[in-house]
Amino acid sequence: MTPRHKKTRNRRLGAVLSLGASVVLSGCLALAPGPKDTPRPTPRPEKPIYTPSVEAQALTKYYADLEQDLLTRGLLRTDGGGPETPYDAEDLAENFETLAFYDEYATASDGGAGGLGRWEQPVRLVPVFGPSVSAAQAKRDRATLAAYAARLARITGHPVTVGASGNFTVIFAGIDDADYVESKVRQLLPNLSASDVALFATPPRKFYCLVFAGGPQRDPLNYSRGVALIRAEQSELMRDSCIHEEIAQGLGLRNDSPRARPSIFNDDDEFARLTSHDEKLLQILYDSRLRVAMSADEARPTVARIAQEIMGDLSL
Repeated sequence: MTPRHKKTRNRRLGAVLSLGASVVLSGCLALAPGPKDTPRPTPRPEKPIYTPSVEAQALTKYYADLEQDLLTRGLLRTDGGGPETPYDAEDLAENFETLAFYDEYATASDGGAGGLGRWEQPVRLVPVFGPSVSAAQAKRDRATLAAYAARLARITGHPVTVGASGNFTVIFAGIDDADYVESKVRQLLPNLSASDVALFATPPRKFYCLVFAGGPQRDPLNYSRGVALIRAEQSELMRDSCIHEEIAQGLGLRNDSPRARPSIFNDDDEFARLTSHDEKLLQILYDSRLRVAMSADEARPTVARIAQEIMGDLSL
């Protein structure tokens, strides 16, 4: 897995997932104490005040400076595209094939295009926060994630919700939370390699966020588990950008393309949030006329037809 100077990493889990674990708890009963034996309540220890490490402070400054530089250059747009970013049904269909059937981190031995991957079961997002994340930031990020989940559900017609338990965990954590992240990822993905666990726990600073999503070994394209990391040192807009891209890639648009525009699935950071073009890509991905594990060749005529319908161009 080669580090790249970009904000995301996406990879299908395949054999990584192990979904059959169970936990057995045991203990013993104790007699209730009598009136005279009732213990006094133990005071709850106060949560220690978090003081960012030197490394965390440096990362916070690095991401703040980076965001300002991108904004100064007219990047991280939030307008969703305009007249200067036109696309038609053919563009949409071609971009969909590149983003949905090719793996961003595939090697030459992987043989090019793979099958279509997506969730057949409802997606239940679970936000969790490292000890370094303040209550105010956690509240704001949880609300952002909930609003985005509702938007994705409307776009795709597929159930996407946020709750306390689920199958797609979104970890908001900083570099000082490395032990927390490592423990959480090992719990969620017990078969993940040590190097990939380390990538989650202590990612290079040029990885703003990352996601792993996929299904069990016997059915890897039928997604059943997702885990994303959003680096907490980033300012709000860059965290929003990470949320938008990582969750969307975790839904099945697993690649990036320099030709996709206007799009967040592009390494140039031009757009910070899901665009009108990206909404249409997700709409195609979850159209009932497509099926999990469909090849690009099998899907191409149907994708072209769906793209024409979405764009209102049925003359092609």
